[in-house]
Amino acid sequence: MTTSADPRRPSRPEDPAAPKARPPLLTRALMLRFVSMIGASTSFFLLLSVVPLYARESGGGGNAAGLTTGALMLSTVLGELAAPRLVARFGYRLVLSAGLLLLGAPALALTASGGLPWIAAVCLVRGLGFALTIVAGGALTASLIPDERRGEGLALVGVVSGVPSLVALPLGVWLVDQVGYGPVAVSGGVVALIAIASVPGLPDRELMSGRSVGVLAGLRTAALARPAGVFAATALAAGILVTFLPIAVPDRFAELAAVALFLQPAASTVARWAAGRHGDRHGSARLVLPGLLLSAAGMLITSLTHSAVAIVVGVTLFGAGFGVAQNSTLALMYSRVPKAGYGTVTALWNVAYDAGMGIGAVGFGFLADRTGYPWAFALTAGLMLTATLAAWRDRRGEPAVTGPEAA
Repeated sequence: MTTSADPRRPSRPEDPAAPKARPPLLTRALMLRFVSMIGASTSFFLLLSVVPLYARESGGGGNAAGLTTGALMLSTVLGELAAPRLVARFGYRLVLSAGLLLLGAPALALTASGGLPWIAAVCLVRGLGFALTIVAGGALTASLIPDERRGEGLALVGVVSGVPSLVALPLGVWLVDQVGYGPVAVSGGVVALIAIASVPGLPDRELMSGRSVGVLAGLRTAALARPAGVFAATALAAGILVTFLPIAVPDRFAELAAVALFLQPAASTVARWAAGRHGDRHGSARLVLPGLLLSAAGMLITSLTHSAVAIVVGVTLFGAGFGVAQNSTLALMYSRVPKAGYGTVTALWNVAYDAGMGIGAVGFGFLADRTGYPWAFALTAGLMLTATLAAWRDRRGEPAVTGPEAA
């Protein structure tokens, strides 16, 4: 015989101390977004080293190789600055689709000419496309992650977008030796174009709640500019390590440098995940300063380039600090704007990343010529510490940007 609850008996009140169920993270929409994310990242990194090689072997020499990468990154940064306005006007889906199209279609025609103007033009268009996928796609991704699991979600996104870069970058160079530039260029284009098919299934304007935050307004808003500046300081050092560590260490440590450059992103990935989980429970604001200090300490230890132990420990420590800084600054910036401002946050954060790495690589070369590599690494650590005040002020956290500056 079945029994039913006595309607006269009052229901038991819910225990306020009981832990609340956490919202699901891997929703259908987020999984679908991973398709376009992987397509864009694979297309970009598959040709990142291949295009400079093609420019050099087409008769342009080493300068041509550098100019192609410079054109690519220049248009990427400029596109990142313009993309938030496009997202606000046209929505996530249209801008993301346009970005994948601009990233993929020019790659199909890369080998139509070996002239530097043609190759540079292809790079300029592809850089713009990549910028649109970063900003529109990044803002959409952040909108799909529950606020309660933002840190963990961003860490997962970092892994999903990072794995294609680790695989595609060396794969592109290897494939060129096997099948030539044409098939590799076509492959890079096709993988981005195929990813467009996943975009119509994604949500669009219904996620854009709140008032938009312009890029210039974001730069003038301390609550956004401070974490972006702190992250730029760590990105500056990341660009230096990737570019100069193999050159700076003694010849007897050549293989060790390769190992260290693997440990750095590995430590960053683990630390980014840990920082995300900690930030969801205790807030991301208090992680910005430790991430900066850990990165600077790793850079200082790495300056002891005559010691194998110092190189491994320093680069690993830097990687951990960089991962913490990546997650905490991005999560903190997202928490300070309405969802309509996610495009601006994505743009500012990625500009800090790209500009920091570029400036670091260029400036360090001039500095190292005058001081030597060990002193240049040590001075870089000191330069990073100038962001300590901004990181300290962010320990308190700040409310979301909702006033006039959010217009």
